[in-house]
Amino acid sequence: MNQEKVGQLIKKLRKDNNLTQAELADKLGITYQAVSKWENGKNVPDIATLKEISNMFNINIDDIINGEKKEEKNKVNNKYFIIIIVLLIIFTLILSIHIINSNHKNKIEINDISTTCDKFNVTGSLVHSNDKSYIRISNIEFCSDDNIIYKEIECILYEKNGNIINKITSCHKGYNVTLKDHLSIVKLSADDYTSICSVKNKELYIEINATLEDGKTTTYKVPLEVIDTCNK
Repeated sequence: MNQEKVGQLIKKLRKDNNLTQAELADKLGITYQAVSKWENGKNVPDIATLKEISNMFNINIDDIINGEKKEEKNKVNNKYFIIIIVLLIIFTLILSIHIINSNHKNKIEINDISTTCDKFNVTGSLVHSNDKSYIRISNIEFCSDDNIIYKEIECILYEKNGNIINKITSCHKGYNVTLKDHLSIVKLSADDYTSICSVKNKELYIEINATLEDGKTTTYKVPLEVIDTCNK
C-alpha cells in the first residue's frame, strides 16, 4: 500500500466534495489531525474508517487502498448494454442462491474497538469471517498532561478467556520518551486472530508498562470494548 497515493486520493475526494479537513474529520468522527496525516502520507485509515470513506464518496475500498480511482469504461451501444445487464441479473440470482445454500459461509463481520478507560482513547477494528480474522489497533491516545520521560515503554495486547491469558501481539518499545508521544505512533496488529463470534466470554485489554530511570514501573491496564455485530 502506497500511503502517499492513498493520501492524495483522499485529499482529491475531499476537495471534489467541497469539504475541509475539519468537516471530513467531523463526518468520520475523528480529529482533523488524523485527516492531515492521511493526506500527507504519514498514516492511513483503519479498516472501519476505509469502509465509511467508501460509502461516503461511493468509491470501492480497493480503489482507496490502491490510491487511484479506476476510470470508467467506454460506453457500449444499447444492444450490448441490455445483454450485459440481463447476464448480470442471471448471475446475481445464481450467486444469491449459492450464498443461501452455503448458509453465508463467507460472511464478513467488521467490529469497532474502543475502550471504557478514562485515561486512554483507543480506536481500532476486528474483521473476521469463517476462515480468517485479524485485529487492528490504529490509535492509542493518552488523555493526560503527564510529561514524564520514561526510560522504556512497552505495550502488549492480551486476550483473557476465563483464567487463561494469551498474548496476541505487542508494539515496538519506546526509549527516553513520554507516554503520550510514544503511544501516538503505536500500532497493534494481528493477522491470525480467532473470531470472537465463537467465544462470547473473551476479554481484550492492552497492558502498558512505563519504566523510569530508577527502574520503577507504572503499569496501565486498558480494557477494550468490541461492538458485537455477529448476530445483527
